[in-house]
Amino acid sequence: MGLMIYNSLTNKLEEFKPMNGNKVNMYVCGPTVYNYIHIGNARPVIFYDMLKKYLEFLGYEVTYASNITDVDDKIINKALETNKTEKEVATFFENAYFDSVKEVGSSKPDLIPHATDYIEEMINFIQKLIEEGYAYNVDGDVFFRVNKVKDYGILSNQVSEDLESGARISVNDKKESPLDFALWKNTDVGIKWKSPFGEGRPGWHTECVVMNHKLFGDVLDIHGGGMDLKFPHHENEIAQSNALYHNHLAKYWIHVGRLDLAGAKMSKSLGNVIYVKDLENKEAGMILRSLILFSPYRSIIQYSEDLLNQYKKEYEKWQRTYKQALYEFQYQKISNDGLVNEDIEKFKEYMNQDFNVQNVLTLITQIVKDINTSLRSKDYNTLVLKFNTFSKILEVLGINLFVKKMNDEELDAYTKWNDARINKDFELADKYRQKLVEWKIL
Repeated sequence: MGLMIYNSLTNKLEEFKPMNGNKVNMYVCGPTVYNYIHIGNARPVIFYDMLKKYLEFLGYEVTYASNITDVDDKIINKALETNKTEKEVATFFENAYFDSVKEVGSSKPDLIPHATDYIEEMINFIQKLIEEGYAYNVDGDVFFRVNKVKDYGILSNQVSEDLESGARISVNDKKESPLDFALWKNTDVGIKWKSPFGEGRPGWHTECVVMNHKLFGDVLDIHGGGMDLKFPHHENEIAQSNALYHNHLAKYWIHVGRLDLAGAKMSKSLGNVIYVKDLENKEAGMILRSLILFSPYRSIIQYSEDLLNQYKKEYEKWQRTYKQALYEFQYQKISNDGLVNEDIEKFKEYMNQDFNVQNVLTLITQIVKDINTSLRSKDYNTLVLKFNTFSKILEVLGINLFVKKMNDEELDAYTKWNDARINKDFELADKYRQKLVEWKIL
């Protein structure tokens, strides 16, 4: 059995089978760039980066796209508040976003579409929806006619009547139904574009559908995002795709749970946030990554300092063990090739179970113990294989321990320290030990 993934569209575990051989197209909803991202926003950034790395580890060729929403009411409001243009605001916070992406050990996506680069395509898309009877124009505002889509609610697992009864009463009485959503907003405030419907800007739900179709053309293998995007954003994407392209946009829909702080959803508007940019050092970004990756991805994480400290201790254990092994290889002039196939197969087995990360963590803990045992017994054959296996698993997970090989001066001192200890010249050993401690080798 290959990789099993929980598909939010069908609400069941399914074997992952890409539509085009070993090529995988993956689209994840990216940020609206009006502020810095908090550690809750970082959870999807970390998970989908790991997902790409793991798929590549399994031998797939992955094209990973994640968009930048650079036109939105929040961006316009920020521009008005700060007396800047929308472009200046969006560019500043996009750069800050990718700084944070790097901080948590994630790579930039392969494709980074910007909403403002696809306005013409969005206007044409909306025009087609109007022509097909799926959208209607009221005084320059264009809305999607939800009741014309038969399986609206398929992703959120609700029927339209239930959704409608739960919908907030809209102050916009132009809509035919409370569930109808904006495709185009008529506006005279902020950035706007000319269209057949009047001057305005596109709605958020339309942006992703259009960019997806433009980039990939057909049905995606994977569409992802946070659980909070399931409804209405992803439901509305599916509705539009159904209307014009007669598909559900993606074969597999994957959703990541929230990260809550003190029992409440982390929210910039509420002010209960910890920004990624405020993490104290590069190790802190990796500790956060570990906390997120080793929590079941579909569950809510109840973030706390105690939980973070738990992963800090684990990370520091891994770091110490890795460092001791790496320096031993240098000191003994050992080349390190090969893997423990049994451990790699266990890693794949656990990851293929819809990312059974608790078992992966247990496996890593055992490998670290094995490395320490091999270090003590000077069993270099086992040490090399276990060390490489440990390194490979961390590489796939994107966890960097920031341990470098010793330079020539450090290696010389390390060798002399070991030689002095062997010769029981403890005074000389202490002298070199002091240097090694200063350099953080010991």
